[in-house]
Amino acid sequence: MHNDDLGKLLLRLCVGILILLHGLHKLMDPASLNGIAHQLAQMGVPSFVAYGVLVGEIIAPLMAILGWQARLGGLLMAINMLVAIVLVHLSQLSSLNGQGGWTLELQGMFLGAALAVMFLGSGRMAVKPD
Repeated sequence: MHNDDLGKLLLRLCVGILILLHGLHKLMDPASLNGIAHQLAQMGVPSFVAYGVLVGEIIAPLMAILGWQARLGGLLMAINMLVAIVLVHLSQLSSLNGQGGWTLELQGMFLGAALAVMFLGSGRMAVKPD
């Protein structure tokens, strides 16, 4: 059985739903956004840029889930993951966890899946196929 469109739908749903949950948590806990704003300010980046996480973790995943501008949604999620890795996980980039896996395997999987959505597009099972 060969069904590229079903595979694209599953990819969009998996990465979209899992990243969306992180965004909803941040939306319901404003202290987490304040923490991101503080980290950005320490790097010399205006703190209002922290609200971009809501684009990368709520709007972009919804775009992917629905299949509306899925390629753009994938790009925005990938940018979000790169920023998260730089802000929070840079020191773990070359480390392994206690089970021998990459410490950043979750972040790496999110980044890779977001890039796959960006390159593959939505497929036909979408609100607006691209």
